[in-house]
Amino acid sequence: MGSISPPKARIASVSGSVTDRRHEFAEIAAHEDVQYITGDYMSEYNMTTRGGGKTVGSSSDIAKTEYEDCFLESILPALPHLSERRIKVAVNAGASDTRKLYEILQAEIDAQKLDLRVAWVEGDEVMAAVTKAIDSGEGFTSLTTGKKLSGWAYEPIYAQCYLGAFGIVEGLRQGADIVVCGRVADASPVIACAAYHHNWTRDDLSPLAHAFVAGHFIECGTYVTGGNFSGFKSLPSGMATNIGFPIATVDADGVFTISKQQNRGGMVTVDTCKAQLLYEIQGPLYYNSDVMAKLDNIKIEQVGRDLVRVSNVGYEKPPPTTKVGLTAPGGFQAEVHYFLCGLDIKEKAGMIEAQIRAALDVAKYHTLKFRISGSCPSEPSNQDAATVDFRIFAQSTHHSALAVENFLRPCTDSIMQSYPGATFAVDTRQALPKPYYEYWVTVLPQSEVKHACHVPHKNASIPIPPPTDTVDFVFEQDSYETKDPVELSTFGPAIRAPLGHVVHARSGDKGSDCNVGFFVRYADEWDWLRSALTVDRIKQMLGEDYVGKPIFRFELSNIWAVHFLLKDHLDRGVSSSSTYDVLGKNAAEYLRCKYIHIPLKFYERGRI
Repeated sequence: MGSISPPKARIASVSGSVTDRRHEFAEIAAHEDVQYITGDYMSEYNMTTRGGGKTVGSSSDIAKTEYEDCFLESILPALPHLSERRIKVAVNAGASDTRKLYEILQAEIDAQKLDLRVAWVEGDEVMAAVTKAIDSGEGFTSLTTGKKLSGWAYEPIYAQCYLGAFGIVEGLRQGADIVVCGRVADASPVIACAAYHHNWTRDDLSPLAHAFVAGHFIECGTYVTGGNFSGFKSLPSGMATNIGFPIATVDADGVFTISKQQNRGGMVTVDTCKAQLLYEIQGPLYYNSDVMAKLDNIKIEQVGRDLVRVSNVGYEKPPPTTKVGLTAPGGFQAEVHYFLCGLDIKEKAGMIEAQIRAALDVAKYHTLKFRISGSCPSEPSNQDAATVDFRIFAQSTHHSALAVENFLRPCTDSIMQSYPGATFAVDTRQALPKPYYEYWVTVLPQSEVKHACHVPHKNASIPIPPPTDTVDFVFEQDSYETKDPVELSTFGPAIRAPLGHVVHARSGDKGSDCNVGFFVRYADEWDWLRSALTVDRIKQMLGEDYVGKPIFRFELSNIWAVHFLLKDHLDRGVSSSSTYDVLGKNAAEYLRCKYIHIPLKFYERGRI
């Protein structure tokens, strides 16, 4: 890097998922002081649905295209502003057909006679490389269960890996205004914009690590500006609607600030930033194809209204591998819902479950679950408050097992002989069999990935070499209880109350793993939090949801946070899970509602 720092890179995020608000892309392109716009449109769910749809075909509305058409809905109104203001764009909306997305976008630009050039990145689709490795004896170890691929009961049909930032960087350096990608890592577009802007190389590990964390902060859009925030009640009056998207301003050394879109709701505080940092990480070592960021000593400081500065991110050389997700047809699934009301909920559920089990051929299902959701309070204020959901969820490798005559009818035919008030949900569309996919996560050598940037306006296809100076990926990071725990009685009198009255938390998914990070608001509460939240305490708080699988723990002392990784907690992950919390986002809120002894002096400061 040169001795003279170029101007800061101002990078906006306009999407955290395919379900995010579309109209703000054009607003940011028209009105915000930014040089770059990024968006994250990929998740493990659309990796499986798009990949599966591409491979075997799909009639599902969600998989009607193999790229994310919601991106087109967002960017088309913004194109004139991008052209006029020379704002560059990098997104991962290509899903499983990035070239097709490029072709459609370029055709629209040409039709509007705009001065914008589009490049596209490929290399994320790696089924051929995975098959070759399997044939040569590679065992592939699951990142979630630690088991070998040979023990997986499903046959992979699609594989997609997480690419780094330098394909995007190359596209920008070749004069592209918009770079579209498939499965680059969530933070890669932000890393790429910062690397291009500051002319970083692969050896600039410290700034790359900071930009990686900046990308993590804004990749989920409004999650860092007040969305999905356990302190949502502290949002200023009138600021909980139309929450503004975030902007990362990255210095030449990688140190960055987080702000937000003007004239919009939400807020940017140390706590909203802490919450997003803790979301979806797997340990203090945070991996990307281009760098590994060390989070142990990160500093997060409020430096102005809706302005937070982040620094002191550690770094290490990138791993020689990258994460790869394998998709396989899982079979079919369906569900039926009953409603139970009032007294004796467990007994009523037990009666209908016994009747349905007797009517079904249960051996045909590899997943068959009966679950009560909710409870009837004492003296409910209305009938809806006294009503709970009873869910019958089934998966089978055979479509016929879930045909109407073999699943829906046996589930509903017992209604006349069942519990008092027996009522099933009359909308039975979910009870019809639909295909679903299983997902399995491992790592693949980056040297096996054919990463390339296509620059059509130069008639060029430029290969992106993998990093060569690497440090091996760590499958299981260190787990530890707190050093020198403080005796809890020394904090004085305590009150038994929900943990979430004084503790923030954020949780998320990676495959079937669920991470949960907890943090406190005040420095003097840190010793209590780190001493109180042990692995055993989390097991106790999970209650019946703890089934003996490993839990890893580490601390981030600078931000007063304790993080737990619940291994294989989410029943195979979002595409196949039998639970309601398919993305792990409610694990934090579940644990925050559990009662714990809280020092009275902390509790009296006021509830979150």
